[in-house]
Amino acid sequence: MDFGFTLKPDHSLERTVALTRQAEAAGFTYGWLFDSHILWREPYVLLTLMAQATTTMRLGTCVTNPATREPSVTASALATLNDVSGGRMVLGIGRGDSARRVEGKPPTTLARLEESTQLIRDLVEGRSATSEGTEIRLPWTRGDKLPVWVAGYGPKALESIGRIADGVILQLADPDLISWFAGQMDVAARAAGREPATIQVMAAAPAHVGPRGECRDRVRWFPALVGNHVVDLVNKYPRDELPPALTGYIGQREGYDYHHHAEVGSSNAAFVGDEVVDRFCVIGSVEEHVAKLHQLAAAGVTQFNIYLMNGDEEETLEVYGREIIPAVRDLVGARG
Repeated sequence: MDFGFTLKPDHSLERTVALTRQAEAAGFTYGWLFDSHILWREPYVLLTLMAQATTTMRLGTCVTNPATREPSVTASALATLNDVSGGRMVLGIGRGDSARRVEGKPPTTLARLEESTQLIRDLVEGRSATSEGTEIRLPWTRGDKLPVWVAGYGPKALESIGRIADGVILQLADPDLISWFAGQMDVAARAAGREPATIQVMAAAPAHVGPRGECRDRVRWFPALVGNHVVDLVNKYPRDELPPALTGYIGQREGYDYHHHAEVGSSNAAFVGDEVVDRFCVIGSVEEHVAKLHQLAAAGVTQFNIYLMNGDEEETLEVYGREIIPAVRDLVGARG
């Protein structure tokens, strides 16, 4: 199993670099940044600093989108960062949540997401692509392979991911739900003539080590964040097409303030119960973390990406590097 971490770009430049160095030394192989340019700092500047501070870690956005960022500009940024990093960039992309909604705009369409993802990959890897009827190419790119991770939960999103992605980003750590999502994606992959096992599965969620009650208070913000996507799904699909374990918990949700997005103690999380926190996050003792990671691997997870934003960033990296990663590094995600 691979391990990644995601930062909100709200730390000082010095701390962002220090956390990245600590993570690589602890055995983390992926470093990610949220991309929400109004709420937080510009991620591509920070990715440059992170690339200069590391030697082997792969780096990318978790996630960008093709509406806030024009796709050929994203391709140029990633191709340039491959020059800086020696070809270590990855693309994490989705329809757009906070980056769009904080501007009063909805996420973009799945059709635009799929078309833009293909264009970005083609340009970074050195191929020509057609943008609004015009053929374009980056003649200066190194041509490195660009691994593409796409975020999505809904049936149509998982169909698209099965067709085009190298990996799926699932923002939760519930093994049963991950198995359901991966199964949907695998059906689409087979229909597209792909081998499902070639598509990696990321569980992206916060982790906190300590007494369970204390941990719940530190991560309760996360199911509230996920709830934004769940609301979109239940507005689009009949409830019987979605797992009740995903849709049932948002009944008491009253709204969401993006200016307190991914924030410990946020009032956004007032509706989130303990049972949902336990399912969606990785919390408790070291032994409980190891056990949950075994369950995630059995559900097909190949990368656990810690949303490193509970106020204990250095401590989490330290305990994972010392006790948890060594205990589970050899786990192989193998979904049925």
